Amino acid sequence: MTDSMESLGIIAGNRSLPLIFAKQSRSMGVQRLVAVGFEGETDPALADLVSELVWLKVGQLSKLISAFTSRQIQRCVMVGPNRPQKTSMTSAPICAPWLCSCGSKKKMRKTIFGAIADELQKDGVNVVEATPWLKPLMPASGFHLGPKLSSTQEADVQFGFRTAKEISRLEIGQTIVVKNGTVLAVEGLEGTDKCLARGGELSGKDGGAVAVKVAKHNHDLRFDIPCLGPQTLETCATSRICVLAFEASNSLLLEQETCRQLTHKHKLSLLTCG
Repeated sequence: MTDSMESLGIIAGNRSLPLIFAKQSRSMGVQRLVAVGFEGETDPALADLVSELVWLKVGQLSKLISAFTSRQIQRCVMVGPNRPQKTSMTSAPICAPWLCSCGSKKKMRKTIFGAIADELQKDGVNVVEATPWLKPLMPASGFHLGPKLSSTQEADVQFGFRTAKEISRLEIGQTIVVKNGTVLAVEGLEGTDKCLARGGELSGKDGGAVAVKVAKHNHDLRFDIPCLGPQTLETCATSRICVLAFEASNSLLLEQETCRQLTHKHKLSLLTCG
């Protein structure tokens, strides 16, 4: 899948992941990258890392498809958060038939991206997982940065992992904050950072909560990969969360050297679980 003669498309959302993916896929032999970026979302620095960057407004599905088909791109990936509730993606005509039956904004996001992938496929462009190029950035079991855990923290990680897998199975969220065996916060539509902040606030004046982030059961990795990075660690530090655990081999850890420095600076434990 990563042979050196390959051309690949990127549907690029926001934050740093599209840039990281471009660098990583280049290092693994992809010679031609054509990216579609969205005004107000995608980092313009991506232009320096790809063969061509086509700018669109969110919701311009027909132009997105033609951006790839006119350049003979037959495979593409989706990388970087791009939440429908924050954009006009739901205004795209192709999305309308699916909106009435979605049931929730979280399901809407999954349905919309699935619908977009289906439309791309009709025109000969397959949306594939980005994980073959990102696996080197997905720590395996045994990864640990920062202080050693106490027995209470270890118990909270195990409890948090079991509970987080269950709430993710129910499609509620993928992150949970616990302390001394008590659930303080469960991620909802607001996302990981706000869940961490809420859990930290509820942990008391001494802080010391444990956060666990997991991948969903039967998660469609074409559209979303559990992802952590410096911003997540800074949020933990601000919220006085002392342990952040994430599912081994199923989560991206971005800017790992910066993360290493932050765990030392904030005396924060960062490790894989599961």
